[in-house]
Order: sequence, then C-alpha cells, then structure tokens
Amino acid sequence: MPLPWTALTDYPIHQLSQQADLDPNLVANLAQAAAAEQAAIDSLHRGGLNIIGEILKGQGTFYEMNHYPEDDVFDSNSNSQYYYHAHRGDEHGHFHTFLRRAAIPAHIHPAQGFKRSEPCHKPEDELAHLICISMDAEGLPLGIFAVNRWVTDESWYSAEDTIELLGLFKIEHANPNLAVNQWLTNFIRLFRPHIETLLRHRDQVITAWQENHPEQDVLEDRRLEITGYLPIDRHYLDR
Repeated sequence: MPLPWTALTDYPIHQLSQQADLDPNLVANLAQAAAAEQAAIDSLHRGGLNIIGEILKGQGTFYEMNHYPEDDVFDSNSNSQYYYHAHRGDEHGHFHTFLRRAAIPAHIHPAQGFKRSEPCHKPEDELAHLICISMDAEGLPLGIFAVNRWVTDESWYSAEDTIELLGLFKIEHANPNLAVNQWLTNFIRLFRPHIETLLRHRDQVITAWQENHPEQDVLEDRRLEITGYLPIDRHYLDR
C-alpha cells in the first residue's frame, strides 16, 4: 500500500506529523492517551505477548477474510465493536472499529442524498464504522485508513457525525485480552486528529466520485474501496 495513499490524487491528505500541528489544549489529552496506549503495549511485551498474537490465540488456522475473534469483540456497556482480519498485501491484517446504534446520539442519523441500491438498515440495526487500523506481523500499527460503505455494510454517517462518535468508542472488558482492548481504546484517542483528517478526506473522495459517476450508487461501487490511508508515527507527540 503506497504511503501516503489516496483514491483520488486531486484530493491529497494533509498528514499531521508533529505537535506543532495541534491545538495546545488538545496535546495534553493526547499525551494521556499516548501514555495509556504505550502502557498497554508494554504490559503485553513484558509477558512475551503482542496485540495480534492475543487476538488470534485459540482461534485455529488464520484464514483471510474471517473475523477474529469469531463473532467480533463487543462491549455491551459502550456498544463499541471491533474485529481483525486480513485480505491485502503490505500488512499482516487490520482492525475494523464500530459503534452501534444504541450508543449513537439521537440527533445523528445516516447521511442522506445518496442513490441507495441496497436496503437500508432498520433503525435499531444501524452501525457506524469509525476507522481501520493496519498492523504489521510484529503486532504493531502501521497506519490507518478509511473505506467505502460496502466494505463493512455500515449505515454511512457523514464525516462530521462520525467524528462526534469517536470519543464514545471504548472496550473496557477483558475479552479476548484486557491490554489489547485498552490499547485499541487509547489508539483511537491518540490518533483522533489523524482519523478526523481521513474521515473528512473520505467524504471529499466520495463526493468527487459521485460527481464523476452519477449513474452509480457510489456507496456500493466496488471500484472504490479504500478512500485514503495515512502511515502513523506513535511518537508524533514527542517531537
């Protein structure tokens, strides 16, 4: 996967690279998330473990496209959800992260104005996809990327509405591993500025694609899968 990568070169992604790009009041909150994210990784490494090894533990043969763990990870208190799988090169696999309807504020609804060739979810089954996290074979994050609706069968919320949901994502139980869940929860917090950038870029790409292919249901167009990718530097706050 080229780094950085975008589906449409006319819509470049602005990559946040250092603390100077961020509001000073935000940096303190991000620093807390960075410390918690690193602590989760350190706790795994002290036990000779890593994030991917714990996700795949006891799951049998690792097959492309299968969800790991089987039936996903779901926190019934926060209505947050995730799974790990693999189906592309240049990475070991990636996480998909979600928030279910029960956690989504009442004023937020699926985006309108799209030609819908597939049935919409029932209101109680609506699902917001947040971001994908690409991982290497050592169990560490490589980058983050955003995808089209058909990839995850989400309900498709606008970038601004999805950004509002980011702070609600948290997995606080110990299945399949407490440290892994703490890492993922704090990763979303730590890289929120990057995720916001990718989501806004995603909507630009979707709009441009729809304008160029007005006869298509853009959200179901298999020619548009990944809308944008950013490599990540877990120590970007240290600069």
